[in-house]
Amino acid sequence: MPINAPRGTQDILPSESQKWQSLERLLLETAALYGFSEIRTPTFEQLELFQRGVGGTTDVVQKEMFEVKAQKGEDLFALKPEGTAGAVRAAIEKGLLNDALPLKACYITPCFRHERPQAGRLREFHQFGCELFGAASPAADAEVIAIGRHILTLLELKGVELRLNSIGCKTCRQDYYKALRSYFEQYRDKLCPTCLERLEKNPMRILDCKVPECGEIAKGAPVVLDYLCGECADHFSETKERLSQLGIPFVLDPKIVRGLDYYTKTVFEFVSEGGLTVCAGGRYDGLVEELGGKPTPALGFGMGLERMLILMEEQGIRLPGGRTCDLYIGSMGPEASRAAGKLAERLRAEGFWVECDLMGRSVKAQMKYANKLGARLSMVLGENELASGRASVKDMATGEQKEIAFTEELSNLLYDAMLAREADELAEQLGPDAFQRILGMGRQ
Repeated sequence: MPINAPRGTQDILPSESQKWQSLERLLLETAALYGFSEIRTPTFEQLELFQRGVGGTTDVVQKEMFEVKAQKGEDLFALKPEGTAGAVRAAIEKGLLNDALPLKACYITPCFRHERPQAGRLREFHQFGCELFGAASPAADAEVIAIGRHILTLLELKGVELRLNSIGCKTCRQDYYKALRSYFEQYRDKLCPTCLERLEKNPMRILDCKVPECGEIAKGAPVVLDYLCGECADHFSETKERLSQLGIPFVLDPKIVRGLDYYTKTVFEFVSEGGLTVCAGGRYDGLVEELGGKPTPALGFGMGLERMLILMEEQGIRLPGGRTCDLYIGSMGPEASRAAGKLAERLRAEGFWVECDLMGRSVKAQMKYANKLGARLSMVLGENELASGRASVKDMATGEQKEIAFTEELSNLLYDAMLAREADELAEQLGPDAFQRILGMGRQ
């Protein structure tokens, strides 16, 4: 009986991995424009990290975490359900917050949550995140949001709306909690068991409940923006002003509270017309201290790669294609096969993608395989070619053939073909008019 992949996971096959690589490259390169460097943290962490950091009243900790116990010993671990807590732990443990601030870190990481699998919601998923430590000003809020907006713009995603809210600080949130408890108390007999527990520990979590009955009750709950203290209100006002100056449109959504306990002040989500949240985050000014570090303001966001790819597919957005085979070297007979292998290895050392026959196929079958690979050029070596040092190189797209001294001229031919390919890709990305303007500038 075959063994299948675990429910809620997926294989990223070779035919799909190129678009993942293109997306990941775009994400990391865009973050680098804002000064963010990559950090890589373990796939599993001490269970306590997420209990303290993410919050014991959240669905993530109560219902969704994959807990792992070592076979020997009593240590309890958890597969990471999100990327922020691990990044904060690493920054504290490695002393990164003792260097010049702000500290800007980004990552691409697998995350794990035990929930009912559906489109855009898997038990193993991949998250791109940016975390900024040390800056308390609204300028940092605007910059972090701008990174998310920049990525969505580069991908040309349409119909994605930025929703913005502030959930205040610990001080002003106490009055808000009192108002929420007073409101939800009158519906105590209608709340789900989880929300009854939240009513005492963290009533704001009720606003994030996925149970329909609780969601209906929450629609009439007090609005957090009405309870902000002066400092939080000023911070939010300046954040909105800076977003407007950057030309980033947004809508206020006082129901956004985010599903993790560490958030303070600014919270935001980028949501598609179909209701798919593709990027979300906010401030977490108390998290570093909660996890044992010195008080440090911080903020960031997470972006689900699977959700991004789903939305791109729905909108017909194609990422730049991956690299294709530069040359296929066919061969006839054992001696030619050995020569083809030696030539292929030399050309690979020069940076070209070269393939040759490993299956003992006929020349006709070899050329059929070269076409399936999408090879740009092909050539066949046999007794005559080995004796003369010359072979016919075929352009697989046009059928045009050119005889060359393959021991001397082949590298130059491949290099010219590579430049032509890169020019074609650039023209496709920029459009013909912009491409011609660039060519004109180069001739001046």
